Amino acid sequence: MSQVRARRRKATWSLWTERRMPSEYEAVTYRYHYHFRREPAPFELSPDWSINQWYLKYREGSAFNVDDWEGVRDPYRYTYRHYVAARHEREVYVDNLIDEFERHDHDRSLDGAWLDFLGRVVLPARFPLHALQMSAAYVAKMAPSSFVTNMFHFQAGDEMRRIQRIAYLAKALALDNDRADLADSAKARATWEEDADWQPVRELVEKHLVAYDWGEAFAVRNLVVKPILDEFVNVEGARVARASGDELLALMLDDFQDHDTRYSRDATRAVVDHALGKNPELRGVLQGWLDRWEPLGHAAAEGLARLFASAPKADPAEAILGRVGERYASWLGDLGLELRR
Repeated sequence: MSQVRARRRKATWSLWTERRMPSEYEAVTYRYHYHFRREPAPFELSPDWSINQWYLKYREGSAFNVDDWEGVRDPYRYTYRHYVAARHEREVYVDNLIDEFERHDHDRSLDGAWLDFLGRVVLPARFPLHALQMSAAYVAKMAPSSFVTNMFHFQAGDEMRRIQRIAYLAKALALDNDRADLADSAKARATWEEDADWQPVRELVEKHLVAYDWGEAFAVRNLVVKPILDEFVNVEGARVARASGDELLALMLDDFQDHDTRYSRDATRAVVDHALGKNPELRGVLQGWLDRWEPLGHAAAEGLARLFASAPKADPAEAILGRVGERYASWLGDLGLELRR
């Protein structure tokens, strides 16, 4: 007599509660932060251990929390594999740009005044951009859900992409124009640490690195520091580059804005929309942090406007600051936040 075996329903794993197969993105991301709100402490150490106390204070204890963070989704559904493939495509594009412009001796055609501007403004920008990479890594480490963590790891990677291209630019310009000062890291650091117009930016950037509450770290990075720096470095940087005939730099900055900055802003919206959808009162928490950091942000923007106004053929600082302010305020408005000055 033949035996009929019951057909077993395919299962994924015990933490997955929906009655469907998860996507690849969900399968490698869902509830990987098993330690969030784990009792009596996040990690399998004494609850009094410093790492547990840190997470309990700055993650579980943050005012920016909802009952469930597992509903956040990366709008691009990036896994590591998909992110690397997407950025590889952009890097190939930038490599081809550089090759094409180098065939035409582009760097040697640049005016000395423009090279001076690059040495004072664009090349030292790698210092605040590296700080953005550091704060992205911190938010990734502290986030309550791996859906949030992964988006910030990818943003950290995007910052390194931009930093590396600026470093390459410094060396190439130095070699092609017999300007060793352009590739002198000590000189660039001295500019970052001593130039008067850089100091408000430096204050904002360095202070944002000690915003330890995970929610505040997210807010100050993605609502204040990064949007301001991106507007100046990418958008206004491309504008003054084109005015001075540096189309290569302009196209590179366009690419960072169109892809990396767009990803960061879409990720920011995903986190904000999820949080406010769960608890609309969190809008006041985000607005409070924005109000706290905005004075430093505005002072940094004023310093950056003066720096970019020093470029050949640039608009006055007031005009640059006004353009950036309008775009920045509009983007915050789309998130339901406002600049209250």
